[in-house]
Amino acid sequence: MTEEDTEAGGPQAVDLSAFELEQLLGLFIGILSAKAWQYMGLRITPGKEDVEKDMAKAATVIDCVAYLAEKVESYLPEDEAGRLRSMVADLQLNYAKQT
Repeated sequence: MTEEDTEAGGPQAVDLSAFELEQLLGLFIGILSAKAWQYMGLRITPGKEDVEKDMAKAATVIDCVAYLAEKVESYLPEDEAGRLRSMVADLQLNYAKQT
C-alpha cells in the first residue's frame, strides 16, 4: 500500500489487535456468513461471473458461524444476540433448502 492509496481513498491497513473480542468475532462472523452464501450458490463471489456452489464448504462455514455466534452471544445486548441467532437460523434453513 502506498501513500497515494491512502490519500486517494484507497485501501487502508487496520490494526486488528486493537479490536475487542466481540468486535473481532463480529467481523469474523460477517466474513464467514458472506462466504456461506457464496458457497451455497446464492451470491456471486466478487470477481467471478458464475456462482460457486460447494455445499461441503458451506456446511463447514455455517458450523463455524454458529459456534462463534454461540461464544459471542453472552457479550451482546439481547437484541443483537437475537439478530445473530436469526442470521444463523437463516443460513441453516437456506442450507437445508439447497441440499
